[in-house]
Amino acid sequence: MTQKPTACLALADGTLFYGAGFGATGETVAELCFNTAMTGYQEIMTDPSYAGQVVTFTFPHIGNTGVNPEDDETADPVAAGMIVKWDPTQSSSWRATEELAPWLAKRGRIGMGGIDTRRLTRAIRQQGAPHVALAHDPDGNFDIAALVQRARAFPGLVGLDLAKNVTCAQSYHWDQMRWAWPEGYKTQDQPRRKVVAIDFGAKRNILRCLASAGCDVTVMPATATAAEVMALDPDGVFLSNGPGDPAATGTYAVPMIKNVLDHDLPVFGICLGHQMLALALGATTIKMNHGHHGANHPVKDMETGKVEITSMNHGFTVDSQSLPAGVVETHISLFDGSNCGIRMADRPVFSVQYHPEASPGPQDSYYLFERFVQAMDTRAAMVN
Repeated sequence: MTQKPTACLALADGTLFYGAGFGATGETVAELCFNTAMTGYQEIMTDPSYAGQVVTFTFPHIGNTGVNPEDDETADPVAAGMIVKWDPTQSSSWRATEELAPWLAKRGRIGMGGIDTRRLTRAIRQQGAPHVALAHDPDGNFDIAALVQRARAFPGLVGLDLAKNVTCAQSYHWDQMRWAWPEGYKTQDQPRRKVVAIDFGAKRNILRCLASAGCDVTVMPATATAAEVMALDPDGVFLSNGPGDPAATGTYAVPMIKNVLDHDLPVFGICLGHQMLALALGATTIKMNHGHHGANHPVKDMETGKVEITSMNHGFTVDSQSLPAGVVETHISLFDGSNCGIRMADRPVFSVQYHPEASPGPQDSYYLFERFVQAMDTRAAMVN
């Protein structure tokens, strides 16, 4: 760099990275992860599953598509900050309504560019997701010792319940469907099934996929009780994605899920919802070394042999060795063999670790939403 650095990333082990700051000024402390997606940085930054994390993008060109309100996965960015190879470029997408840097600044999120993200990614893979302090000062004045100490003092995500921080404050109805050219987002006005979606940090595109599959969706807070869920007389229950340690969120979510399962309803979970379901069925979860974050993860369906390219974002995983009798492992990661899906052997209850709604990512797994609706149709036919 030929100019004084305006951003500093301090790792808990004392390693320092200097670069050019953009977005908001100030400091933030979080866990550091990397994401391998080549598109969709706006969706990643607004994914509630990234609460408590700074995201390093391995793809070097970030900012060239700008941002727009339609691509937000929640109202505001949730990720604590972003690290990129090159400084954000001017946007060139016809859909852009704002540039990345001012968008981050308005929402209090720090960005840093101009560093060797390959070196940083290797450090994450070799040492595990580090605790970091990220600072942006236009004058380039940094208290290095204080930053390192803040990184070391960060408690980490183990034992941390973050779902309560990102869930909705109260229940609401959702009827917006997936984006399609040229209409954009249309409304579901002929739903077939009533679904209660438990919001542990739900992405909007998941709700859109449910609506597009024919669901009348009511979203409820993560702390909703089984009695509150069943009072809506749903045809099925959906468990959303979200951040933090599943065991911590499970202290209040697992009893609710167990009670819902007693009503023999179809249940479908994604990401944290997958982990919550596994805990409710008697399995355990563990923290991963550096997690899975990207839009190019191969997952094998163990029952069909089919390989799907999937979008992932998780730092914890279900321990497949802990799955009890009656629970079938349906999918595994072809990167490391970790669990990516389960189902009950005798009931329409299933979940996956990856994100079938994409946004960003491939669309190989949209069929899972249709499978959920088919399960509700089958149950309705049996009851009637």
